[in-house]
Amino acid sequence: MSEGPGSTYEFEAVAFQENLELKAIARRWPESRSTPHDLVLGLEAGEAYFYPFGAVVLRDVPEASRTEELQRLLRALPELSAPLIREDFVVKEGPGQPSRLVDGHLEVDRLTNGRAAVVALTVAQSAAMEYYERQVDELFRRTGKLVEALERKGSVPFRTRPLHRFIGEALATRNEVLSVLHLLDKPDATWDDSVMDRIYADLRAEFDLIDRYAALESKLRSVQESLELILDVARDRRLVLLELAVVILIVLEVIVGLRK
Repeated sequence: MSEGPGSTYEFEAVAFQENLELKAIARRWPESRSTPHDLVLGLEAGEAYFYPFGAVVLRDVPEASRTEELQRLLRALPELSAPLIREDFVVKEGPGQPSRLVDGHLEVDRLTNGRAAVVALTVAQSAAMEYYERQVDELFRRTGKLVEALERKGSVPFRTRPLHRFIGEALATRNEVLSVLHLLDKPDATWDDSVMDRIYADLRAEFDLIDRYAALESKLRSVQESLELILDVARDRRLVLLELAVVILIVLEVIVGLRK
């Protein structure tokens, strides 16, 4: 980060497997500033933004100190595993210049705290979205293997407990992904800053948040439909076996009756 005319500000977002409980974090750092949607903690150099969907953004932390600062935060939050996703973004400030996206970075005439918060949120959204994309891609791959086995054998294994566990896992992932719909809510700061409102729209387009979320929903629907089909096949197979068992019992009963 450089300060003064032509200042450059760097944002680094990391995403975790776990969600963050902002109230618990606020108890650890009572000097932090919190809202219903995020928590901001002042560091020795720069700030850290915490988001409930499992992302942390370091703002204006010197590159040489980022790893050390992140490790310090993680030691205070032992419930978090190692970060899975990292994403960087740069904002350049220059008095009198128009606010715009240029070559993958943002240029603004002045980076206010409100504007910095909007940038941090958008970078956090993108990092969290990448984590969910990986999760859904893995579900999609595993579901594809089940469909291929069904196509090849025309049936599913008689032991359905592993299938039920996978369906439960898929439903849990689906619910978690859909619950982050608020990721795309417009931040409050944009309502009071017409320039930032436009910039936020550009940032969402830069990170392709809307299309990426639509792709996630499409894959989740495909996974759900495939699992419903596989479950129907498994249910039908069990019903056939049940009916066969009933027929066998009836035949045995008739045979026993005839032998009396």
